[in-house]
Amino acid sequence: VQLQASGGGLVQAGGSLRLSCAASGRTFSGYNMGWFRQAPGKEREFVAAISLSGRSTIHANSVKGRFTISRDNHKNTAYLQMNTLKPEDTAVYYCAAGLRGYGGSPSLYDYWGQGTLVTVSS
Repeated sequence: VQLQASGGGLVQAGGSLRLSCAASGRTFSGYNMGWFRQAPGKEREFVAAISLSGRSTIHANSVKGRFTISRDNHKNTAYLQMNTLKPEDTAVYYCAAGLRGYGGSPSLYDYWGQGTLVTVSS
């Protein structure tokens, strides 16, 4: 499956963005989806994950209550709604798809998008 992340940009602290991850090539509904991020000079960090049906989600403590992962299997797209953004949310955000379950470990995911940059100004 090919993944295309979009929706990043520059936003002021307290603002919102919605990231999209469009999938093509194989049956989207057969993949668990995740979002990760990597800030400059830091390791890749888990953000959120969602199960095949979308009924189950996991969010990192750092974004819980502010970010929401969702998916639309009819549109072959996963989303990350980001509210109340903070400067420390600045990073390149990556979406990922996997067959072995959903969670915070990058090893669960087989396919990765190219990333979209989110910059939050103070």
